[in-house]
Amino acid sequence: MAGLLERIHRANRPPFHSLTPREARLAYRMGAEILDLPRAPLPRVQDLEAAGRPARLYAPSDARLPVLLYLHGGGFTIGDLETHDSLCRQLALRSGAAVLALDYRLAPEHRFPAAVDDAWAALAWLHEQAGTLGLDGSRLAVGGDSAGGTLAAGAAFFARDRGLPLALQLLITPGTASQPCTASHRLFANGFLLDAASIAWFFDHYIDHGQRHDWRFAPLEAEDHAGLAPACVVLAECDPLVDEGVAYADTLRAAGVPVQLELYRGVTHDFIKMGRHIPEALSALDACAAAIREQLKP
Repeated sequence: MAGLLERIHRANRPPFHSLTPREARLAYRMGAEILDLPRAPLPRVQDLEAAGRPARLYAPSDARLPVLLYLHGGGFTIGDLETHDSLCRQLALRSGAAVLALDYRLAPEHRFPAAVDDAWAALAWLHEQAGTLGLDGSRLAVGGDSAGGTLAAGAAFFARDRGLPLALQLLITPGTASQPCTASHRLFANGFLLDAASIAWFFDHYIDHGQRHDWRFAPLEAEDHAGLAPACVVLAECDPLVDEGVAYADTLRAAGVPVQLELYRGVTHDFIKMGRHIPEALSALDACAAAIREQLKP
């Protein structure tokens, strides 16, 4: 990991916080899959529309499969269907489940809670429309990485409160707190891929300071976590977000929610998309796939 960080540093790419959102999106898309596994071929990859938003369905077979709604990372400001295509293919291939990736609206053009609204609408749509896609809408999961993990955590509340049959929330290096004030935010503020200045840049584009205690942005601050879907929480040790990820797993456990916590040592934020170089990425993909299989089995 240290060698990879040194190579990234030598590439001298401008940090996201020095760019406009449009420039940052282009830069992220150009570099998003350089370290990721090659895009695995699948029998079914289909672009479609889910609840009025572009989406992409990945299925490893033509069977009536359970399905995971996947919400990409990118600080609510960058990222799209292309930046997470390889990751979604791997989740489908390794788990045997279908994956529906959502292209939710991004900030600053669409500030909080637009992304939340899109995620919730897509989950309800997927439950209702899965049958028309040849999928099993009664075996449903939601997942995401980074900001997408935050959105997935929020969607678990939506499912609980609307009575949707959510079997799993897959939270990969999620943000869960209202403020970047934990020890890990200080320890890993610079030089560990996701730096403090970029976190501030993402947050400022997405949400007003006065809204940051809203549990849809900071699920740690929700009043009641009881009755949420079982969680698989995947964290990186050298990540500013690791402390709040652990805190969220503890909060879920204290509320009686089954939690599988996977903490990968010596790796940074976004490591799961570095499968060409980081063996922990492959282990994490397998852990995610195993959780999907276990929770979505008939």
